[in-house]
Amino acid sequence: MGLQTLTEQRGGFLAGDRHRLIELPGAPSMLPLICYEIIFPGEIASADERPGWIVNVTNDGWFGNSGGPYQHLQQARVTAIEQGVAVVRAANTGISAVIDPLGRIIAALPLDREGVLDAPLPRPIAPPLYARFGDGPAAVLLLLALAVVVRGRSRAPKKT
Repeated sequence: MGLQTLTEQRGGFLAGDRHRLIELPGAPSMLPLICYEIIFPGEIASADERPGWIVNVTNDGWFGNSGGPYQHLQQARVTAIEQGVAVVRAANTGISAVIDPLGRIIAALPLDREGVLDAPLPRPIAPPLYARFGDGPAAVLLLLALAVVVRGRSRAPKKT
């Protein structure tokens, strides 16, 4: 009928096929993540392209003065540890921070504080286990535990 959805119209936005690293002069390649993309490990990058660091831009304003911005910051720290790379987080009203690959906060601006962070960019470390194998080892352990439980239940004496 000639109708197009809002997101597919000419000049609109379409989802990309994957995340792409951005090359910056004088800096390691960077992976930009918007808001909650930082909490999904599968969104980080393909196995053959490892970023030198991650930048996370986010609008935590809708959280208000609650635990939300603090939780979102902690999730960014987990991603830094999982991937073994620095995370630079820029939040308009939330907590902005530079996080090293071990999850330590190098510099930060508190909630609802306007300012500028000037901190060195921490170097990446060797890819940690999670960056190399993802959820595979945890899935194997879960299946083994399930097998032990099923086997134990099948050997239990029947009640009459």
